[in-house]
Amino acid sequence: MEGFILRWLVNGVAIYLTTRIVPGISVPDFLGALLAALVLGVVNAVIRPLVLLLTLPINILTLGLFTLLVNTLMLYLVAALTPLRLSGFWSAFLGALLISTISLILMRILPR
Repeated sequence: MEGFILRWLVNGVAIYLTTRIVPGISVPDFLGALLAALVLGVVNAVIRPLVLLLTLPINILTLGLFTLLVNTLMLYLVAALTPLRLSGFWSAFLGALLISTISLILMRILPR
């Protein structure tokens, strides 16, 4: 349970930092970022694997680069369900890339 809460908080911080770095992505406050992180966790656990399985041939042809597009689409889905706002495709693309990078770095730095 502690691992889930830590991952949720890390994703919330990553989303909040991304909204401060990338123009075109906004969230009203940190609680909105935490809500978006919770929904992103559910979307990544349930919907993303199904989408990756369905797009496996394209993903193989693009040597995995199509996964970046899938991550962008998952962020669009989260934005549709939460107070997270995206202004366009490229801000969503950069935001998805930055959220995953910040989350990875923070999870490596923090003790378990």
